Amino acid sequence: MDYAALQSAAAASHLAVVGAFHPEAHHKAPEGTGTLALLAPLEPGFWAHFTASPEYEDGAPDPMDRWSTRVVTDLAAATNATPVFPFGGPPYSPFIAWAQETGRIHKSPVTLLVHDKQGLMISFRGALALREVIDLPPPPLSPCLICPAPCEEACPVDALSEDGYDTAACHAFLDTSDGQDCMQNGCKARRACPVSQDFARDPAQSAFHMQSFHK
Repeated sequence: MDYAALQSAAAASHLAVVGAFHPEAHHKAPEGTGTLALLAPLEPGFWAHFTASPEYEDGAPDPMDRWSTRVVTDLAAATNATPVFPFGGPPYSPFIAWAQETGRIHKSPVTLLVHDKQGLMISFRGALALREVIDLPPPPLSPCLICPAPCEEACPVDALSEDGYDTAACHAFLDTSDGQDCMQNGCKARRACPVSQDFARDPAQSAFHMQSFHK
């Protein structure tokens, strides 16, 4: 399987290959992995697809994780790969470290990961650990290198900075009337990213994730 075929297989499942690399032993990928490919929602259209799924409609907890488990497992079977997930621990797979190894996902000025196409809206639904070592396209430069970094000024309570993430301040703000914009439309810092603004995520999807985060 080549990289283009992998992208096509993922797209058929409403997922995008947002980065890949050839892991070594210290990366803690599944044994025998030649290429590790990270998967994220494919836009536009991911939210409509997900909300039509049995996992979303059955009313049971954790519909996104259950959808991801089913779909990524099926995709792994079709590509002769091992499925890996960012949830279900402890222990947890090191997705943040893996993401930065791809060369397409970087640490932003507000510490959140930023992707060359999805910006600060990047999220992971799983990964494929392929046995083959497939050729990968050269990664582009980080979008932050040519960005005035509006994300740094966007958070109303300065919860995000190079020093880390003040989750207590963020949660407290979300409980206020002013915080409802973030709850309904997504994190202001993520939305301020110029790349994120070009990424067609449905606002309802952002609200879904904010509600899950704020539980």
